[in-house]
Amino acid sequence: MAGKVGFIGLGAMGGPMALNLAKAGFALVVHDIDKSKTEPLRAQGAEVATSAEKVAAAVDRTIVIVETTEQAESVIIGAHGIIRGAKPGHIVVCMSTIDPFAARDFADRLAGLDIAMIDAPVSGGTGRAQSGDLSVIVGGAAETFAKCRDLFDVMGSRSFHVGPLGSGLAMKLVNNMLVQVNTVAVAEALVLGVKAGLDPQTVYEVVRVSTGASAAWDLRVPRILKGDYAPGGTIDISYKDQELETAFAKRLGVPLLLANLTQQVYQMARAQGLNKQDGSAIVKIFEKLAGVTVKGD
Repeated sequence: MAGKVGFIGLGAMGGPMALNLAKAGFALVVHDIDKSKTEPLRAQGAEVATSAEKVAAAVDRTIVIVETTEQAESVIIGAHGIIRGAKPGHIVVCMSTIDPFAARDFADRLAGLDIAMIDAPVSGGTGRAQSGDLSVIVGGAAETFAKCRDLFDVMGSRSFHVGPLGSGLAMKLVNNMLVQVNTVAVAEALVLGVKAGLDPQTVYEVVRVSTGASAAWDLRVPRILKGDYAPGGTIDISYKDQELETAFAKRLGVPLLLANLTQQVYQMARAQGLNKQDGSAIVKIFEKLAGVTVKGD
């Protein structure tokens, strides 16, 4: 599908995703409340707009990847949002991880003006955002998904159409819940091993080829062994996602024991000032309680 593409939200995920689109030859119109984040895109030839409304007025499709449901609401249907500038036939691609019920409400508002919307959250973290190797998980009309495949094929290496609008977000929350719960288990296991006198590097190498292996183990443990807690995704964002997961489950009448329990560990980390560190920093909570430090050679 030809035409200019809007991109709103140029943070740790959105910035590299937009850069990949620009490098692939897409004509972009971008916006972020932090003007400094637009400069790398301007250098790649993108136009910079001063509001979401002005982005939408200049393009046929607008991608949104902001942090919270409230921010998405403002950008999509707010006083200076996409809804004010978009023409009939416009497509909104909401790639933010937000409340699925709210996303459906936004889509209903847009549909009344003949503006289509799909939810398309991504999984893979900042490294895969930079390499264009994200998983894109899409909910919405099949024909709208098809009209955006060219974008998804640049930002990710795999796209899944999982059902009607809101289904992409539901699937993303299921995936995130597993990673967050597993991250706490990874931290507990490492600290237990070290307290028992095991070498943490050996613990890592044994588990990664044994039945305790997981994506969280492969992702988190090398960072913990190096003491590298630069954010790939912050504890604050994980906590925000857990709030979405538990609230969504309540609306559906589904009990979530481990999600609610482990959320309190993330809250402990936030209370100790670790909120802007990578999710791997959860290990520091258990190190402090056990009186040991996990560190590789």
